[in-house]
Amino acid sequence: MNPRSNIFKSAPDVVKALMEVEKTLTAGTIEPRLAMLIKLRASQINSCAFCVNMHVKEALKADTNMRLHMLSAWRESSLFSERERAALAWTEAL
Repeated sequence: MNPRSNIFKSAPDVVKALMEVEKTLTAGTIEPRLAMLIKLRASQINSCAFCVNMHVKEALKADTNMRLHMLSAWRESSLFSERERAALAWTEAL
């Protein structure tokens, strides 16, 4: 994999802000598996190869391959709960 850029190097202030958002999310009621789906879907939407790669590796430790493959088609898949669907819709709305 040869990503376009490493966001950690090219935009450290953005990364810092993202880390604060992540702290807030994980301190709340969002379970880790759902947080991983949110991060991966946002990375897919942003077309960030570096982040997709990072979040897929993380998600594979806690989720099934099929759910990760179906993430881009979550609206049509029966593999996601109503809570997950709401979180993914929210992610896409942002």
